[in-house]
Amino acid sequence: MSSPVWHPFTQHALQPEAIEIARGEGAWLERADGTRLLDCISSWWVITHGHCHPRIVSAIRDQAEKLDQVIFAGFTHRPAEELAQRLVARLEAKLGPKLAHVFFSDSGSTAVEVALKMALGYWRNLGEKRTRIIALEHAYHGDTIGTMSTGARGLFNAAYEPLLFDVTRLPFPAPGQEQRTLDALRAACDGAAALIVEPLLLGAGGMLTYGADVLREMQNICRNTQTLFIADEVMTGFGRTGTFTACEQAGVNPDIMCLAKGITGGSMPLAVTLASQAIFDAHYSTDRTKTFFHSSSYTANPIACAAAVANLNVWDEEPVLERLSALSALHTKHLAGFADDNRFSGLRQCGTIAALDLRVADEGYLAGIGPKLYAFFLARGLLIRPLGNTIYLMPPYCIGAGELAEAYDAISAAADEFGAR
Repeated sequence: MSSPVWHPFTQHALQPEAIEIARGEGAWLERADGTRLLDCISSWWVITHGHCHPRIVSAIRDQAEKLDQVIFAGFTHRPAEELAQRLVARLEAKLGPKLAHVFFSDSGSTAVEVALKMALGYWRNLGEKRTRIIALEHAYHGDTIGTMSTGARGLFNAAYEPLLFDVTRLPFPAPGQEQRTLDALRAACDGAAALIVEPLLLGAGGMLTYGADVLREMQNICRNTQTLFIADEVMTGFGRTGTFTACEQAGVNPDIMCLAKGITGGSMPLAVTLASQAIFDAHYSTDRTKTFFHSSSYTANPIACAAAVANLNVWDEEPVLERLSALSALHTKHLAGFADDNRFSGLRQCGTIAALDLRVADEGYLAGIGPKLYAFFLARGLLIRPLGNTIYLMPPYCIGAGELAEAYDAISAAADEFGAR
């Protein structure tokens, strides 16, 4: 009997059977038949220190025996309190004081929805009619209504267009085109509520990178026009770009920051939206109509929060930054080997993430080469899920030099198999 499960981002007519995974350890996944796959994309960008990190697993087990769940409206618990305090303190140490309050949710999409609602609620509660959101071309912020609205229009959301609201779209700050982006932002900020960006790296939009100086100037423009600045660090946070957050590299301290994916080391679904004191204060009132009306049933789930606290312990007590640096250096070395290979274009790197484009006639997310590359890598024991003709590597930080070399060897072999000649 076929499975009743409907999988995400999967065309079941072309991929009728899913691969069953039985266990994971470090950078490896083990299939039900015992064969192994090297997880080169951190299982959709969430695994940071490796699968089933013992400290995180132990924290989950311990918390599950104490408190599994409690309503978070009017109640609290120690894992949530500790996590919130430590996140605020850590970001203050990295970025300076500003992000003072933590709102819990359960995914990157909901973290961004919360951020958008906070921004709109802020202006409404101040009595100002600012409702327009500004976003970058090629952006991806999630698959809920608000996040699809701020993301790029096209393939991912064409069927849902009647549900989406309009945003002001800025051209992507491609190399040599940065000033065009900044000029467009200056023109757009008049009366706008907020700008939302993925700092330094646009993920699902094609692993597109831009400079820290551009990110810094975008915040300066927002500050000068009193436009709220939202940093969507759902994917870039927790070390992916080489630092705890991408904002650190630009000296940017946003009004709102979204964190998810790596917050529990990839073990449990959890997200947070951090906001400035000013945004919290705009919702703080004896007038109940100014309440921030958002929740989910599992807001600040104690087990997930305990996993996130354990993740911060790993950051504090293990040489994580050294691992990030070593992994980044390995990417740089391997990418250099493709510099003169005209079968590829757009070699790029942002910290522990590397990407390059295989030259094909039909580029983009639906490029015909995408499924072929995916199958090719699987056959070689590698979980690499290209974005069309864009091949990227975003492995857990524990991956070994030899293991990463296998992935790059496979990319070269894929070019031999499929690349333009």
